[in-house]
Amino acid sequence: MNAPRQYLTVAVAFLGWMCAGVQMGTMPLASLSVSKNLLGDQFKPDIAAAWFGYFTAALSLGAAVGGILLGWAGDHWGRARAMAVSILLYSVFAGACSQATSQEQLLVLRFFAGLGIGGMWPNGVSLVSEVLPDLSRPWMAGLIGTSANVGMLLISQAGRMKSVTPDSWRWLFLASAVPALMGLVALWAVPESPRWLATRNDPQKKPDTPLSELFAPAMRRTTVVGIMLASIPLIAAWSAGRWLTPWADAEAGAAHPEFKATTQATWAGGAAIGSFFGAQVASLLGRRLTYFLISLGSVTLTCGIFLFFKPLDPLFLPMVFVQGLVATLFFGWLPLCLPELFPTRMRATGTGISYNFGRFIVAGGVLATGELTRLFGGDYSKAGAIMGLVYALGMIVIWFAPPTLGKKLED
Repeated sequence: MNAPRQYLTVAVAFLGWMCAGVQMGTMPLASLSVSKNLLGDQFKPDIAAAWFGYFTAALSLGAAVGGILLGWAGDHWGRARAMAVSILLYSVFAGACSQATSQEQLLVLRFFAGLGIGGMWPNGVSLVSEVLPDLSRPWMAGLIGTSANVGMLLISQAGRMKSVTPDSWRWLFLASAVPALMGLVALWAVPESPRWLATRNDPQKKPDTPLSELFAPAMRRTTVVGIMLASIPLIAAWSAGRWLTPWADAEAGAAHPEFKATTQATWAGGAAIGSFFGAQVASLLGRRLTYFLISLGSVTLTCGIFLFFKPLDPLFLPMVFVQGLVATLFFGWLPLCLPELFPTRMRATGTGISYNFGRFIVAGGVLATGELTRLFGGDYSKAGAIMGLVYALGMIVIWFAPPTLGKKLED
């Protein structure tokens, strides 16, 4: 593949995952305002916290299903085509959220938007990892890893420029439909992976039933470890880290309505840096040691913020920035290291299952956080500190992962 076609592929994959990040950053920013508007007289802070858990769970379940199904589609019908379908899915259904008239309608639409978000990651990562030379893979993994957090930073900046209130939140979702234009471009203009195309002409590499083969004896351990390595940061992020924004809104939003957007922007600024350099750190220190240190730093920072700080404290935003930086090093590590675990003919399926299977557990995790918050009378800090302990599991699981440092992607 020539250089211009490589650049086009990377650009669309970056923008596609960036816009998925916009979707993931929308509900932390808008959830409280949405609930105040749609619940009316039934609104209560603890009920709103539970609904944020429901919305996040719906998105996570959709992403889990979409990641598995569209990852499988990427191995069978092409990464570029499956990526385009993913972008169209999350754009159309996110835009439809702007017309919701009840919490239940919004819940269903968030599930369908999640299908596209889940499908974007395995196909985008597999496509980029296969069209670029091995020498540039850590940098490209960092670029893809940071793109979602750039999207979260952009949507939080939009929230700072135009307030998200109970009377003005629909514009946020309506703007989310714009990436559908990019989905159409991806459908017709993005070239297919040469490595994937090669498997179509090789009966021994053609992906007949990669889903079942992933759990066959030869691949079972690798698949299970891949699922756990991707699930731990996802579960902890959505069950603890993402709750920093609604916590800030609940604690300070009445007097400072812009503070939730400032909190999310601060977190996303650190996250954009961390997710970019995660792959470089893994190349420098090794895959296992890097994952262990990220897990240690993440559990310490996340639990520390919820236990020892409050929104509007002088050190709250600096600590949020550092937590975003450290906890998202995982998301530079994952696009570099997960593709190394699987052969080409099952790479999109393998990375899709690894990255998205944990979202089934994420759904349970965020519901648990919502229920804990309600149990503690609307106290986000206690629930966040408890769920932040999930990061500590990474310090154990990583030592079961196969070493991949210095290995090239299997053809």
